[in-house]
Amino acid sequence: MKSVRLRLLILALLPLVVLMPVLLGYTMVRWAKEFDELLIAKVASDLRIAEQYMQRLLDNQGNETAALAGSVAYRNAAARGSDALTQFLEVSRKRLGLDYLALRDVNSAPVLVSEKLVTDRAVRMGTGTSISIYSAKDLTSISPDLAKRAQLSLVETQAARPITRDAEDRGMVMVAATRIEAGKEGKVLVGGRLLNQNLDFIDTINELVYSGSGFEGGRTGTATLFLDDVRISTNVRLFEDVRALGTRVSEVVWTSVMQNGDTWLDRAFVVNNWYISGYLPITDAGGSRIGMLYVGFLEQPFTTLKQTTIVALLLAFVIVLALTVPIFLRLARGIFTPLEHMSSTMKRVEAGDIKARIDPVRAKDEISQVARNLNDLLDQVQERDAKLRDWAEDLNVKVDERTEELREANRRLESTFEQLVMSEKLASIGEIAAGVAHEINNPVAIIQGNLEVLKQTLGNRAKDVETEISLIDTQAHRINVIVSKLLKFARASDFADTSEEVDVTTVVHDCLVLVQADLNNNDIELNCEFEPAPLVKIVEIELQQVLINLLINAIQAMPEGGSIHICVAPAQRNAKTGTEVIIADTGAGISMDQIAHVFDPFHTTKPTEGTGLGLSISQTLIQRAGGLISVRSEVGHGSRFSVWLPAIDKLSEANA
Repeated sequence: MKSVRLRLLILALLPLVVLMPVLLGYTMVRWAKEFDELLIAKVASDLRIAEQYMQRLLDNQGNETAALAGSVAYRNAAARGSDALTQFLEVSRKRLGLDYLALRDVNSAPVLVSEKLVTDRAVRMGTGTSISIYSAKDLTSISPDLAKRAQLSLVETQAARPITRDAEDRGMVMVAATRIEAGKEGKVLVGGRLLNQNLDFIDTINELVYSGSGFEGGRTGTATLFLDDVRISTNVRLFEDVRALGTRVSEVVWTSVMQNGDTWLDRAFVVNNWYISGYLPITDAGGSRIGMLYVGFLEQPFTTLKQTTIVALLLAFVIVLALTVPIFLRLARGIFTPLEHMSSTMKRVEAGDIKARIDPVRAKDEISQVARNLNDLLDQVQERDAKLRDWAEDLNVKVDERTEELREANRRLESTFEQLVMSEKLASIGEIAAGVAHEINNPVAIIQGNLEVLKQTLGNRAKDVETEISLIDTQAHRINVIVSKLLKFARASDFADTSEEVDVTTVVHDCLVLVQADLNNNDIELNCEFEPAPLVKIVEIELQQVLINLLINAIQAMPEGGSIHICVAPAQRNAKTGTEVIIADTGAGISMDQIAHVFDPFHTTKPTEGTGLGLSISQTLIQRAGGLISVRSEVGHGSRFSVWLPAIDKLSEANA
């Protein structure tokens, strides 16, 4: 009974103990995946905000430079001379918060290599803005102090790509250039803001992205500007109060962003911790990738949140399980006891105690009702058991008798079925042959028709290929003859019971056309003798069927080659004139014990090939026409079949 108890407990607890954990696990996995996707979406949104802010600064710088170049104050200063203009530009630089502001003559003075792309665009289009990389030489030519501000010592960073230099002296500059109008051809006003160690710039981005977003003090949210793979402006801390300037990005991120031009949205190792990170490539005016813009936040708080949530769910499940399982077991005890009584009673009945019964049941629930019904059923079983024993003895006798009768009937049925299968196979072969013949006729007709068109088209030139055309015509006609004979042979049932005057020699020729291929394939020599013989009255197709059967039998009797002799001549049988066809071969012959049965149905000398019906059918067809068929054979010397048919009595037919 333990197995029943176990199965019922499993049935009751399966949804709670197995299905609920599976469902809970699936839900937690889905939740964790969607939670991670939400974090990635968050950092993608943060990166978009930072990018838009940076672009807005660049656009504002371009607009301010253009406004300055077109202002009345600029024109007045330029009119007062170079010293006044220089002083005006310095005051304007400080007011606009630029690191340098200069007037460039693109025609007469050499332009800085770092500015060339922007100034060329300004000359062509009026204004140009870009983020550009300035070499140390260009920075020095602008201001030694500017070159000094750009210098950073590189800090060895875990997972960064290997390089040989130990310092970064280039500068990333936000550049805006405006073409000077009013007769100042080739004059460009250029202003730039150095981003290296520009902490106000990066802190503004960080405050804009993460202020009020739930990040305590903005410390878990970070932003960084990279020149190539070097942090030139960042609020990521190397130590508590030391920014990670000069540290470098991991090689995996650098390859994805700087080499492949992809935007990185995934977790990444930043200096000394894992962050949910977004990296965006920064390009110059020529489209070359020169650096990266990064925003991200610590992964650890969210990992802790996920782990805490999962542990809380698991703990809640364990508590629910601990409270509900004892309740299930207590309720199940009321079911198990009656079932155990029923199981014990059934085991006694199985052991032969057909009088065993369940103890009186007083409860009125469904299981108790089943126990009472089982007692009633056992009473009926006991009563019927006695009757069945009496019937069993009589039934065994009748079964033995019927079994023997069925065995005999089954043997006869199997024999008949084999005959029917063979007959159906022969009928199917005839139908297939007729179908193939019809299908061949169509392309042959097309060949002959187009051959006539070819003759007419060639005209006199047809004489050059007269031999080839004649050969094609002859062979197409030969195909027609073979197909017509095959079609006529396959449709024998269409001509049944329609006797006609038949020239036996013509029928033999028709049959030879159909078996010529077998003769050639088996290397059999054919000898024919045809004497003038009277016409006979028979269904031509039936005679053709008989002769083809005899020819095929002769061919199969000589697998290694040989010769067949065919003779058609007048002959008399029982004082009646007729025509005799003799088909003789040089095959293996037929033994004396088989020759007396060759015309019996289903008797064959080729058990693996023949059906045993060919000669039997042939004899029936010839006898129905009033003729005779006979055989003589000698083992090792071949067989000789003779078919005799009575000649047509012209006088009798005329009187009829």
